[in-house]
Amino acid sequence: MLVEIYSDVVCPWCYIGERRFGKALGSFTGADDVEVVFRPFQLDPDAPSTPSPLLDSLRSKFGPGARAMTERVTDAGAGEGIQFRWEDAIAVNTLTAHRLLRLAEQEYGTSVQRALAERLFEAHFTLGANIADPGLLTTLAVAVGMDRERVERYLSSDEGLAETLDALRHARELGITAVPSFVFDGQYLVEGGQPAETFVAVLNEVAERAAQEGAA
Repeated sequence: MLVEIYSDVVCPWCYIGERRFGKALGSFTGADDVEVVFRPFQLDPDAPSTPSPLLDSLRSKFGPGARAMTERVTDAGAGEGIQFRWEDAIAVNTLTAHRLLRLAEQEYGTSVQRALAERLFEAHFTLGANIADPGLLTTLAVAVGMDRERVERYLSSDEGLAETLDALRHARELGITAVPSFVFDGQYLVEGGQPAETFVAVLNEVAERAAQEGAA
């Protein structure tokens, strides 16, 4: 089974959804036969490459409702062991981070890509780090087993840029408008950071349908 997760590393519900899906996968009997791939999506493609306080950006976008929104997300995240530190988080463009996730998948495999995604979420939401900074991205990549020299060469070039932009366009062409979006075997779409129980039910249903189709 192939599960494609369309997400952005500055999307809090993507972080929560990834954790919940991981919990569901851990209790799914067919987990060894599931491949999880992260696909790029940008909440704000026009976000500047110069970092700025995330809270300022949220207040500008949502006004007085920003406080209630962050409190709701903080509570949901705490239930998944995630610490959201909004006062430290930085708003910045995520294109380079998506390029790096592409390299991780292409050259190191989906398990390394997933580990890198988790580190990117943590760096952004908990550690207050600039996830557009090549030095930080290199450190995170090395921490999940990627080669330092390869990553440094990659990030200092435009390698993978055209392919990442194509992938972003492809997401829009598929009709992906909100993240996280989980696509199972290219056929079944589940949107949002659903409870783990929902993901377990979907995994079981997709596996059952695949078995029936195989028998037919």
